[in-house]
Amino acid sequence: MSLSQFKTTRTSVLDKLSDELNKTASKKYGDDERFWKVTTDKAGNGSAIIRFLPAKGDESEIPWVSYYSHSFQGPGGWYIENCLTTINQDDPSCEYNTKLFESGVEDNKTLGRKQKRKLHYVSNILVVKDPAHPENEGKVFLFRYGSKIFGKIKELMQPEQDELTEEEVTPIYPFQPYSGANFKLVVRKEDGYPNYDKSVFLKQSAIAPTDEEIDAIGEKLFDLKEFVDPKNFKSYDALKKRLDKVLGLSAKAPSEEKRPSVEEKRASAPQTRDEDDNDEVSGSVEEDDENLSYLQKLAEDD
Repeated sequence: MSLSQFKTTRTSVLDKLSDELNKTASKKYGDDERFWKVTTDKAGNGSAIIRFLPAKGDESEIPWVSYYSHSFQGPGGWYIENCLTTINQDDPSCEYNTKLFESGVEDNKTLGRKQKRKLHYVSNILVVKDPAHPENEGKVFLFRYGSKIFGKIKELMQPEQDELTEEEVTPIYPFQPYSGANFKLVVRKEDGYPNYDKSVFLKQSAIAPTDEEIDAIGEKLFDLKEFVDPKNFKSYDALKKRLDKVLGLSAKAPSEEKRPSVEEKRASAPQTRDEDDNDEVSGSVEEDDENLSYLQKLAEDD
């Protein structure tokens, strides 16, 4: 891909992406070596500098994809699956969680929250600085992230007007290879969970000194479409069969079943915390990136 086409289109794409931001806001890739993630020390802290890149294709393409997944444990094993609502189809896990909420039983509602779908984003990135693995610097990877980091992207592209200077409210398109901005990714473990609040975008800059070097980076971009390609999602019937096995579902409605307590069902499960704990419909967990490989292997061993 020739990224030098972006040289004369520094702001025209913002309007289209603003529409996509608004849509997305309301809306298992374990050992894949194409993916990069920040390395943390024993205390759970780490940092790196990355640059979000355009999508592979022309400048009009959205530079991220979003998808939903489920990851939870039941008495019959692990359920680690992409959610069919990503591709606008009915999903058995979402349907079952709806029944749990509608039952009016508090334990069922608590279980439904833990089994809810989680929202993930995937973008191409250039690793600018990786102190833990300098061999990654200058390379293009895929990067999976959640709503905290996506929120910082949105803030840069759609800055709030209140109490900001005229310069500060100027929208910046961080994926632009000439006038975008590097992202300092900072993770700190707080209360036992990764926190990304200290992550910030840096000053606007080009990703490389020359058009030739920028175009060379563009040639290494990955196609994002596979993450929302229907052929990469299991069928409703296959997911329903797996869900029934994992949860040990009977023909009874959730409100009629004598279900194990939430504590009993979760006793042996690795614990994660949603970023949006009060969101009963969708949510995102940055820390799922660290647990996903392990959980998927558990599911495959069932």
